[in-house]
Amino acid sequence: MTNHMFGAIRNAATEFGALFVETTDGRRWTYGDMIAESGRLAERLVERGVQPGDRVAAQTEKSVEALMLYLACLRAGAVYLPLNPAYTLPELGYFVGDAEPRLLVVAPEKAAGAREVADRHGAHLDTLDANGGGSLLEGLEATSGDFSDVARGADDLAAILYTSGTTGRSKGAMLTHDNLLSNAVTLVDYWGFTSDDHLIHALPIFHTHGLFVASNVVLLSGGSMMFLQKFDPEEVLRLMPAATTMMGVPTFYTRLLQHPGLNRETAAGMRLFTSGSAPLLAETHRQFKERTGHAILERYGMTETNMNTSNPYDGDRIAGTVGFPLPGVDLRIVDPESGAAVPQGETGMIEVKGPNVFKGYWRMPEKTASEFRDDGFFVTGDLGIVDGRGYVQIVGRGKDLVISGGYNVYPKEVETEIDQLPGVVESAVIGVPHPDFGEGVTAVVVKEAGASIDEASVVASLQNRLARYKQPKRVIFVADLPRNTMGKVQKNVLREEYAAIYEKAR
Repeated sequence: MTNHMFGAIRNAATEFGALFVETTDGRRWTYGDMIAESGRLAERLVERGVQPGDRVAAQTEKSVEALMLYLACLRAGAVYLPLNPAYTLPELGYFVGDAEPRLLVVAPEKAAGAREVADRHGAHLDTLDANGGGSLLEGLEATSGDFSDVARGADDLAAILYTSGTTGRSKGAMLTHDNLLSNAVTLVDYWGFTSDDHLIHALPIFHTHGLFVASNVVLLSGGSMMFLQKFDPEEVLRLMPAATTMMGVPTFYTRLLQHPGLNRETAAGMRLFTSGSAPLLAETHRQFKERTGHAILERYGMTETNMNTSNPYDGDRIAGTVGFPLPGVDLRIVDPESGAAVPQGETGMIEVKGPNVFKGYWRMPEKTASEFRDDGFFVTGDLGIVDGRGYVQIVGRGKDLVISGGYNVYPKEVETEIDQLPGVVESAVIGVPHPDFGEGVTAVVVKEAGASIDEASVVASLQNRLARYKQPKRVIFVADLPRNTMGKVQKNVLREEYAAIYEKAR
């Protein structure tokens, strides 16, 4: 048994002097630097008492050092647990209490609040800032970086990523070394990545898209990347002539299209633009091809499965579809209740099976069992169609998940916070089309007679309770929520009624 994921990364790094990553302020790391620095960090984890199988939670800003921490966890046999920097202190407390990490790493400005959380759950606390400073790295440059990787097998856990669940609380999706490695190897081949590729990396690294799809694909192809702390259209266009690929969410492309500097000349050296994490509008696909000559490659994945499908690299990239199942991934469309296959072209629940599919939910065996069929297929919760050419289309979600700006928002969590406010009778949170974010989080609220609560006060009350991306972009007050004969709120009716609310605001 070897160090499964990092062993593959090390084997791909045939040129230790080749560039691995550079930042916009001119800092550069070669593959040799990556191996040395991740080794030093792995040694630091061991010093902190991290043992194989222990969790390491990180709520930090995006930085190359934060990426190195992920690699260090692979090498030390730890389980990496990235957390959105926007999570509030109560949210952080939930994740730390659930995962019980041995080590919690936060941005220095959050250390005071995080100290109580760490102490309460027996975690060691370290800091790491966006510029590579903080207690985690103190004195690290004096060590050799010659670390003997801890042996890990294909089925050992490599990461836990939290995802919204049907009970309103996040669930920890357990991803193994083979889940990550098999998917990255497939994507390297399917998307034609080589050591000549230079990726514009403007995604966050606390979820699957930026951490596993973008970073792992580059690492396993021996390519390089330009690391942007956040997406900036001006900066992306400045870097584009020196790049070959970019991975993004639909918001990236809508904002690039708003910039006059996007044209065929700027994108002439690019070979691939991909989009995921939220539906890409067909109009965005058309406009981008018209402006640049490039057809955006849309694909479909989720936290629990990494990538499931992709439009072809060579072949027709059809707007409004997410392409074909990736090699090694089985996909079927079934009746949500019976599990029986539906005829081609009819809508049903998407189910997938393959080496990319996660091991289950952390400490939730009953929930895990309920999400898998007896033959091993995972029930995604997404509704889809396979058309006559075999292309998969996502047509909706069986769960009421909202995807805003590429981030998952589970309505129940937002509703719980709103319903606790004085003057609120009840609320329903929905996602409706938004020109910039894909879907806008929208709250429909019934208030008590005579209550003085208004849109501004609801929004203000949620600022310190929920991460910003979960906060409603609009709050609408109604006399009653629509219900069916069983008393269930008809969110489909609300989505239809307010479908154009953000169009009017443009």
